[in-house]
Amino acid sequence: MADAASETPGMEEIRAMTVLPAQREEITLTTEDGLTLVGEPRPATRWQAPVATLITLHPLPTHGGFMDSHVYRKAAWRLPYLADIAVLRFNTRGTSSPRGTSEGEFGEGITEGADVRAAVAFAVERGLPRRWFVGWSFGTEPDPHARRRPGRRGRDPAVAAAAPREGRRPGTLGGHRSARDRAGAGTRRLSPARGGTRALRAPDAVNLVAVEGAKHLWVGEKYVKLVLDAIVDTVAPGAAPLPTAVPHEVLA
Repeated sequence: MADAASETPGMEEIRAMTVLPAQREEITLTTEDGLTLVGEPRPATRWQAPVATLITLHPLPTHGGFMDSHVYRKAAWRLPYLADIAVLRFNTRGTSSPRGTSEGEFGEGITEGADVRAAVAFAVERGLPRRWFVGWSFGTEPDPHARRRPGRRGRDPAVAAAAPREGRRPGTLGGHRSARDRAGAGTRRLSPARGGTRALRAPDAVNLVAVEGAKHLWVGEKYVKLVLDAIVDTVAPGAAPLPTAVPHEVLA
């Protein structure tokens, strides 16, 4: 059923396959161990610089996860236009999608740390601001390893904050005090990923909020809208809830 906004003359409801205007570019990332990964950044609209950046870490590739997993695909289709939020998606090593296949083999969330570091380096080089990780299911695994380079002690200075691993219960919202998101059986997690030289202490508290019916795959527009609102509320306070309709001419 359409909401009141979509019934307003001149407005059209944002549906599951709606693609809103944004810059689009196919990219490759090069890891420190020499692999080429395929990806796509959507910095924002052509007339507005992003206010924040999401570095998305996809679900388990051995069970169908990839950069086009539906919540991330819809984030890339909507958030640059609706909230001026850049979305960087990429396939971790050995993962395939319509965009292509990244080199290498699945590393059980360990060697994928190098993939995450390559994504952070790209975002830093491009000057994409206020960078945040968003992890979904397996995507919560590579993030901790991204703060440790082989042969070095301590955290990688390009990734300045850790996120908690708690919240792995079906239909829960998982996150820490300053970064929340909604997740099903595998916690979707947000944590700052800033460039610089200072490592921040991991948050010491987790907020879990039950989301009835969400489950692991977040199937259905109801849950997609819920989780995107939660992401936006965290990384761009004041920009949520997102509009549910846009002018007809935007989609023309």
